[in-house]
Amino acid sequence: MRILITGVAGFIGFHLARRLLEETDCQVTGIDNLNSYYDTNLKTDRLNRLAHTPGYSNYEFQQADITDPEVLTRLFRKKRFDVVVHLAAQAGVRYSIEHPQAYVQANVEGFTNILECCRSYPVSHLLYASSSSVYGMSAEAPFSEEQPVTKPVSFYAATKVCNELMAHVYSHLYRLPVTGMRFFTVYGPWGRPDMAPFLFTKSILEGSPVNLFNHGHLLRDFTYVEDIVDCVMRLMDVPPDEHTESPFYQLFNIGNSHPVRLLDFIRIIEKETGCTALINRCPMQPGDVVQTSADTSRLKEKIGYQPTTSIENGLREFVHWFKSYYKQKSPYSYI
Repeated sequence: MRILITGVAGFIGFHLARRLLEETDCQVTGIDNLNSYYDTNLKTDRLNRLAHTPGYSNYEFQQADITDPEVLTRLFRKKRFDVVVHLAAQAGVRYSIEHPQAYVQANVEGFTNILECCRSYPVSHLLYASSSSVYGMSAEAPFSEEQPVTKPVSFYAATKVCNELMAHVYSHLYRLPVTGMRFFTVYGPWGRPDMAPFLFTKSILEGSPVNLFNHGHLLRDFTYVEDIVDCVMRLMDVPPDEHTESPFYQLFNIGNSHPVRLLDFIRIIEKETGCTALINRCPMQPGDVVQTSADTSRLKEKIGYQPTTSIENGLREFVHWFKSYYKQKSPYSYI
């Protein structure tokens, strides 16, 4: 099987590529534009792990931007992919408020190019990343795929709603098998520096204040990255067809289904680092939501699996990686 992973230098893309190369004999091609939204050294180190790990001979990387249709067309024409896992996107809720054009280019124009290539050089299955952000403030917890997503509260979320609509159109018009995946607050080793686990751990180890928005009254459905990859790999094998509820289209929440209070989240990091957090309680941020919570019954029915890693075990692995990667020592005694 020939598989394309877009955004392979990213957090989830890296973990998915690694697992596919370790557990299957698939030919894996990864592309990424290595933009500077966050530290490119982290992206390069992920790529180096893929490029230099013994046994990963079925892997090939090409630096490419999904907003360039000519580059994508040449790649699809040459490789004739069987499966495409589209993870490349401009991420970040708050960044989207000040830089909306970047989200139009990457998330809307870029995804259009992917859809067009999958149509022109037919693939057996296209899987793409959506987000729990699409639910906005209007959904009742736990969030179900049946609930309307017509009131996003960030521009990032709006582009992800747009992606879902675009994907459905292509599945309908061209009988293209498409699976959408609404990821819920993914965390784990090699995670993004702009996300809460990274920011909180870094601040706690350095003795810097941790900003808790909405005065700490936030709930997040944190989902461990290896659980996410397990779900993606299982979904790859079950493309939708003409018999699915929406022919050739399916959509799933992928979350842990156990929302965690941010204060409890910080207490676990304190335990794992041996440091006490200096907490700065702040007002709610524009574009943020009070809680996320995944109803994963549809996912479990489809693949017989749902994320299960506890926040305690997941954060233990993350903090261990963080301290090892950055070679930081705790400045305080263990709590």
